[in-house]
Amino acid sequence: MKKDIFDFEIQNIEDLKAAITRLGFLPFFKNSLPSFSIEEHISPELWFTDAEGPWEWKGSVIRDLKCAYGKFFEKKAAFISKEWFLDFANYRRDGYDFDARFDDGLAQYKDKNLYELLESNAPILSKDLKKKGNYVKGGNKGFDTVMNRLQAECYVITNDFVYNIDKYGNPYGWGVAEYNVPEKFLGKSFTDNVYLNTPKESFEKILAHFKTLFPDVEEKKIIKFIG
Repeated sequence: MKKDIFDFEIQNIEDLKAAITRLGFLPFFKNSLPSFSIEEHISPELWFTDAEGPWEWKGSVIRDLKCAYGKFFEKKAAFISKEWFLDFANYRRDGYDFDARFDDGLAQYKDKNLYELLESNAPILSKDLKKKGNYVKGGNKGFDTVMNRLQAECYVITNDFVYNIDKYGNPYGWGVAEYNVPEKFLGKSFTDNVYLNTPKESFEKILAHFKTLFPDVEEKKIIKFIG
């Protein structure tokens, strides 16, 4: 009997990295596809407890796998392996780099301004990017909306989470997202290969992969999830 690909439990960081590598795509939270999240596979003692768990592992996983992390599906965060992110970015970008997208009237000025600020300073912590872009009280608005859109279009990813350090040298609190652009974080392996296929070809590859993961899910539901 063939083992269900989703029959696994994440008990440590190595389990998480193995799952991302094996599946190619792994959202953090429950979503519209069954069993397709860290939340549904993490050991209960590691989910919202004092023990170190997936929240603290995110930065290490991103660095070790050189994978993409961002709000890619249903406005929720997900990991995408380095190999699959090429086709995913090509599809979501519709074959455009950001400048070409803007020149064709497909991106707003506020997206262009924030993207260029981020790109020129990347990698950069979210709190520092907000300051540089005057996204402070009484200043510019819509930071989260624009950042979510740039992530969904795969022009921006999170390449680490940085923690505050107490006087004893221990990290504490929630990690602060450090943003980057894929071109800088992934380098030539990304820039030389991201547009090799047509966006349609990339979409068809992704759809075929998802159909192997979810053979019992209607195709239209999978397509809606892919976006």
